[in-house]
Amino acid sequence: MFRRTATAIFTALVLIAANPATAEEYQIDTKGAHASIKFKISHLGYSWLYGSFNTFKGGFSYDENNPSAASASVEIDTASVDSNHAERDKHLRSGDFLDVDKFPTASFVSTSFENQEGGNGILNGDLTLHGVTRPISIAVTHIGAGKDPWGGYRRGFSGSTKLLLTDFGITKNLGPASAQVELILDVEGIRQ
Repeated sequence: MFRRTATAIFTALVLIAANPATAEEYQIDTKGAHASIKFKISHLGYSWLYGSFNTFKGGFSYDENNPSAASASVEIDTASVDSNHAERDKHLRSGDFLDVDKFPTASFVSTSFENQEGGNGILNGDLTLHGVTRPISIAVTHIGAGKDPWGGYRRGFSGSTKLLLTDFGITKNLGPASAQVELILDVEGIRQ
């Protein structure tokens, strides 16, 4: 019995050594400003208002041989909201919208990745915004990967999703055209 168990353990170790995990860990390059979290919302149904969150951090894991195992996590400083208009940004930080004094961070943690051709796919996960956590799905496009001029290795993705503000407890009525906001994510990661 002991010999069979020892043989099984040895075989398992050999198989693990022969097939090492190839998932690569990446840190999102916010220091070099090679990543962004932007948003787009209709203004009264007449035009588009764009903005961004300037301060965030996070990372992702990606294995070209097993893309379905990809994962990501991001933490956002909600007070860093920037719509290129100081008075509007002050209002966005208030209790009418982000309520940054009460909810200083928003976060996303992935739960699964539905792989499609070329590393594209759907990244599913939990978004916590305004104190509410809900599942969301982000359509993701793999932009590319390779060496950078500084001796590192980078990989980039772009993604977007649409959210109903009321799903996250943001109930300020901006009219029916402004009930939904689109998040646009452009992420470049440095392999660790």
